[in-house]
Formats: sequence, structure tokens, C-alpha cells
Amino acid sequence: MNFTIFLALIVVVAFLLIVVIMVQNPKGGGLSSTFGGGGSQQLGGVKKTTDFLDKSTWYLATFLLVLILASNVAINKGGDSADSKALDPDATTTQPLPDAAPLPTANDGTTANDTAQ
Repeated sequence: MNFTIFLALIVVVAFLLIVVIMVQNPKGGGLSSTFGGGGSQQLGGVKKTTDFLDKSTWYLATFLLVLILASNVAINKGGDSADSKALDPDATTTQPLPDAAPLPTANDGTTANDTAQ
């Protein structure tokens, strides 16, 4: 149950992080130039919009990392061990070994291995 909540939060934060990164333009354009223009103070201006997008990218990335690490704790491990049975020395196999196939015989009653030697 808790893992499902973490998973939903991870998806939402990852989507928000994608949106914030896609809105930014490394050459000075993007959302900041659309709202700010040539230094006007419309919606906070270019510098404040760029600072907001930069800070929100770091906050969302940090929050995503914390959610991923916290979800590892919330995973229901259950009562069964997920370890391999090959590593357990007390584990026994109950499957019998198959019977060996008979060797083909030659006409004189010897096996193929006897004639090859």
C-alpha cells in the first residue's frame, strides 16, 4: 500500500521535472524570454523566472531522489526470502535424476565405446 503511494508520487514528480526542464532554454530563450522580454518586470522578469526554473529543477530532482530511496524502505518484503535456493545449504532437491540411456550395441554384442578403443 505504501509503495503504491510512493510510486504515484514518483510519477508525478518525474512528470513535473520533465515539464520544468523542457520549459527552460539554455540559450536564454524559453519561458523566461516569453514572459520577461527585454528586461521588463512582467511576471517577475527574465532573471527571476530563470532563477525560479533553476531552483525548481534542483528541488524536484532532490525530491525525486528522496522518494526513490524512501520507496525502497516501503517495499513489502513479505515473509519469504527472495534469495536463491542454490545458495541455501539446507535446501534439498526432490527431483530424481533421469535414467541413463543405454549405449548402442554393435552386431557382435560389444558397445560402440568398446569398438572405438
